[in-house]
Amino acid sequence: MRDAKATATAALRLLFRPIARIMLRAGVNWRELADICKATYVEVATEDFGIRGRPTNISRVAILTGLTRREVRRLRTLLQEESPEIFNRMNYATRVLSGWHLDEEFLQPDGKPAPLAHSGEAQSFEALCNKYSGDVAATTMLKELKHVGAVEESEDGTLTAKTRYYMPAAMDPERMLSSGSVLEDIGYTVAYNLQRKDEEPGRFDRRATNTRMPASAIPEFREFLNKEGQAFLEVVDAWLSEHEIDDGDDEEGVRLGLGAYWIEGRKREE
Repeated sequence: MRDAKATATAALRLLFRPIARIMLRAGVNWRELADICKATYVEVATEDFGIRGRPTNISRVAILTGLTRREVRRLRTLLQEESPEIFNRMNYATRVLSGWHLDEEFLQPDGKPAPLAHSGEAQSFEALCNKYSGDVAATTMLKELKHVGAVEESEDGTLTAKTRYYMPAAMDPERMLSSGSVLEDIGYTVAYNLQRKDEEPGRFDRRATNTRMPASAIPEFREFLNKEGQAFLEVVDAWLSEHEIDDGDDEEGVRLGLGAYWIEGRKREE
């Protein structure tokens, strides 16, 4: 147990380095970070360490986290007040763009996304949002997608899809939340593979790296990934869309997917 704890804390330092960089750039000091860590400890202990699938009670959370029962109760109350509104909006933005690229109702005969009018019953941005954006208004969705360059509006008001995926602008609050969710996805996959039983299948977790690459290869590698990586993700996206359940199906839906990310380390001598 002592060796496992020492190894876990060493791994945490590696995991925490990019998080610390983000937090420092955002002006989050260590006290604020400590409060976030405490709340997250309580959240995970409550959701993942219950007995027979039930939420963990306050006493057990206090034992697991080392916090007082009073502090656990306070943090639980704060967590219940958080709103998932921004995350929901990001998810719906991705659904809108995916539907624009895959749904035959919004495609041209050649299979490419059709230019859309603002409103109308068929082949309009309003119709697209009614189908894919949940409770986010079409005007709100359009403003955000134009802001990040995913949609372009011509002089006659016609709307054109410029990208297939929603990516908030750098250092926008939504971009920071999106980045946090990427780290969360990677972390949960790593945690599952570390904790799974031998007879359980692992989750796909692979890397392709080379420590002897010249810096001059970076532009060519970027072009290669933008082409081949994007093409592969579009194949995955099409497969997921083909197999998704309908709203009226009895089967419960789960979140499945695959992420791809750039790896660039320090120089060899460092």
